[in-house]
Amino acid sequence: MQTTMLKAKLHRVTVTRSELGYEGSCAIDGYILDLAGIKEYEQIQIYNINNGERFTTYAIRAENGSGTVSVNGAAARLACPGDLVIICSYVILDQKELATYKPVLIYFNDKNEIIRSASSIPVQAA
Repeated sequence: MQTTMLKAKLHRVTVTRSELGYEGSCAIDGYILDLAGIKEYEQIQIYNINNGERFTTYAIRAENGSGTVSVNGAAARLACPGDLVIICSYVILDQKELATYKPVLIYFNDKNEIIRSASSIPVQAA
């Protein structure tokens, strides 16, 4: 049996650009991609906190250290500069791999600077 698990989460990152005429994708600061373990052209899910839109695209590399998060192509209609988004990638694991698996969770401030990282989410209180 295989299970789809969260691989990486970029939590509350700010969209810096949206380019409707650009080939569809999401350009993300290369340093952030590397830290999260997200490969260029890897499928990602984007969850827009501002408007509730949820959509699938793929990651491309933006300049290292730029803080860029550019939503491109048709997806540019779903996220605008200034919107807060959560970007996730997923991985399919077998039962052996699940025993020791931990995701990469990266949290951002409003300038797309990393404020912390983790490998688990605290238990939600009742």
